[in-house]
Amino acid sequence: SGKPHSMILWGPPGTGKTTIARLMAKAFDAEFISLSAVFSGVKDIREAVQAAEHELARSGRHTILFVDEVHRFNKAQQDAFLPYVERGLLTFIGATTENPSFEVNSALLSRATVYVLESLSQDDLAQLLARTGVPVDEQAKARLIGFADGDARRLLTAVEILETAARSAGVAAIDGAFVEQTLASNLRRFDKGGEQFYDQISALHKSVRGSDPDASLYWLVRMLDGGADPLYLGRRVVRMAVEDIGLADPRALRIALDACETYERLGSPEGELALAEAVIYMACAAKSNAIYAAYNAARSFVAEDGTRPVPLHIRNAPTRLMKGLGYGKGYRYAHDEEDAFAAGENYFPEGMPAVQWYRPTERGLEARIREKLAELRRLDADARAKREPSS
Repeated sequence: SGKPHSMILWGPPGTGKTTIARLMAKAFDAEFISLSAVFSGVKDIREAVQAAEHELARSGRHTILFVDEVHRFNKAQQDAFLPYVERGLLTFIGATTENPSFEVNSALLSRATVYVLESLSQDDLAQLLARTGVPVDEQAKARLIGFADGDARRLLTAVEILETAARSAGVAAIDGAFVEQTLASNLRRFDKGGEQFYDQISALHKSVRGSDPDASLYWLVRMLDGGADPLYLGRRVVRMAVEDIGLADPRALRIALDACETYERLGSPEGELALAEAVIYMACAAKSNAIYAAYNAARSFVAEDGTRPVPLHIRNAPTRLMKGLGYGKGYRYAHDEEDAFAAGENYFPEGMPAVQWYRPTERGLEARIREKLAELRRLDADARAKREPSS
């Protein structure tokens, strides 16, 4: 239609978000004002609005306001755009590496179209590298494209570093060894608080839950390679042990804790092997979320239920007064009962509905726990039936 509209460009670094905004300003003959949410505040937004009003009055040209890293603006700062976007004074273009559903307020989202930009493919990067004209052999080309990891800006920065280093060393053609040597200290990094980080930890957790040791190991190594804190990964592995394995294999929790302790003692890179061992064990272990489900169910019940008193027979009775009030009266000491089980005893508050939150699976050790609990419940039912008066 030849008319620009407000939008949010969401994608990883180096995919052309700023470039698209500048090209739009050029294509629509609009004034271009750029702000960075890292360094700007409401005062800068007001100044941009004043400049847009002045330009509109002077030349009739509209203004495109580009805000880089818009997710770093708080709600009040994001709201400051709204009246001017509504009036049509500004065409707002926000750029973000984070999911706008979580990081951009709904009022601004409703007035802007979200476009998702993907990381550049290897073919895209190869085309970009060819345009630079830098002399590289096939091995150097492959390593450069791998180093860029879908980020065009990263590729161009690496080319500049290589060209400078090549001139200093008197190197005419850049080969793979020269790229490796020059860029050795740079790894594939991600923002440790960003969406890519949480996507990868999600992939690791789901691979372990899905019992795929190779995929689990891949995501663990990807995160270590990307600069994730190994002890953070260790804590997540501990969580996997209790959430997804539980009593199906109680050894999993100890192995996860041992891996964290080993890493604390050895550090990187030696301690990372213990984390890899734990992740592979978690992936291969029998799975059960029965404890996780039981805990959540109990927590939900308690949050919604009233405060029920502890039954007298299982209250503590350390004083004569408490005993006189009936505390502990009628309590059956389980170790004095047959098989150390007081059949038919009730440990819940009076009047509380019957619940069965913990439902062990038929996998791993829980299969035996399931059999035992079934037998104990049978004994309970028999004992209660004997106590009931016959009709």
